[in-house]
Amino acid sequence: MGKNAIVTGGTRGIGRAISLALKNNGCNVAATYAGNDEAAAQFKSETDINVYKWDVGDYDACQGGVAEIEGAQGPTDILVNNAGITRDGFFHKMTPAQWSEVIRADLDSVFNMSRQIFPGMRERGYGRIVNITSINGQKGQMGQVNYSAAKAGMIGFTRALAQEGARKGVTVNAVAPGYIATDMVAALDEKVLQGIVAQVPVGRLGAPEEIGDCVAFLAGEGAGFITGAVLSANGGQYIAA
Repeated sequence: MGKNAIVTGGTRGIGRAISLALKNNGCNVAATYAGNDEAAAQFKSETDINVYKWDVGDYDACQGGVAEIEGAQGPTDILVNNAGITRDGFFHKMTPAQWSEVIRADLDSVFNMSRQIFPGMRERGYGRIVNITSINGQKGQMGQVNYSAAKAGMIGFTRALAQEGARKGVTVNAVAPGYIATDMVAALDEKVLQGIVAQVPVGRLGAPEEIGDCVAFLAGEGAGFITGAVLSANGGQYIAA
């Protein structure tokens, strides 16, 4: 029997690639999404991966959603916290809503989901949690104080929870993507896109599948001695110590 996995924000972009990488590794995958019903339906049709809709920034919704998934496919062995949003703007103009919406969706969601699943992993003596942070959580980014703070918080969360789970067979790691060729990035002005690529030593954007492969590795049996790590996948744009 394959491992049971949940991927939040798992129907589009990087999340879609993660869901497919885990499925291709033999996992039973459930993908959550927040609002795009059309994209979720197309994803399910194309991949045969079950989709579930709820707001991962809502603790009670996560409790009910995880219970529904585990009722269908059994206890969760792998959790990938990928869901996130941006509400960009310079800090001196940032509104409380721009701040709180990003913290809620990008950081509170990691607590909300992990809190449902981590205790069961401890009891069973096995688990893999992979958190999708960002290059901007490592180095910061102007115009993204809210997003950078949330993604940096994910790194601290990862390192702390890794210490709590280690002796119970639960690893907790993070992947920090750089600029990836998703629809959102592809929609940027051509000159802006060229400027981004010029900052990447390998000379290109990353592919979503490359992030999926990183997650599949950390979620696999061969990564059992890796915990509390942040795997940078940014083409050399930022090299963290």
